Amino acid sequence: MKKLIILSMFFILSTSCHSQETTFPRESLKKALIKPDNTNTYFAEVLNKHVGKTTVIEVWASWCSDCVKAMPKVKELQAAHPEVDYVFISMDKDYEKWLAGIEKHELKGDHYWATDGMKGQFGKSINLDWIPRYIVIDKTGKIIIYRAIETDFEKIDEALNKLKDEK
Repeated sequence: MKKLIILSMFFILSTSCHSQETTFPRESLKKALIKPDNTNTYFAEVLNKHVGKTTVIEVWASWCSDCVKAMPKVKELQAAHPEVDYVFISMDKDYEKWLAGIEKHELKGDHYWATDGMKGQFGKSINLDWIPRYIVIDKTGKIIIYRAIETDFEKIDEALNKLKDEK
């Protein structure tokens, strides 16, 4: 009986901890982000802008060494999948450092800044626990991959290839 209870608890914990989100939490959609021209937008508006296109979102920061190390892989993805929209959401603490990071790393795509950092409201609303974090969204706005990190580029590439084949 003990084994059955332990196995049941293990199953419940393992499936609940790694569930795949298919939509963003409602509270994340209302979070304000800053555009490079220093104007506000909301996460919902960012997502709406890309409906109809497969989209990769990278949550990053210019101070994050793992983010910087992953930049060549991001550029490889962009070269292999030019049909995909790329959105970068920064967790930088400073507006000028964010803009300098975009320029220094020559990041091509749409850029936004969550002004309150990783532990702030936006980060909490998407359950941000690590950066870089990659999210893949299909053309209908459904989340295909909710949690990918810098070691998951093969998984991201496979998902993008599958989405390309589905047309």
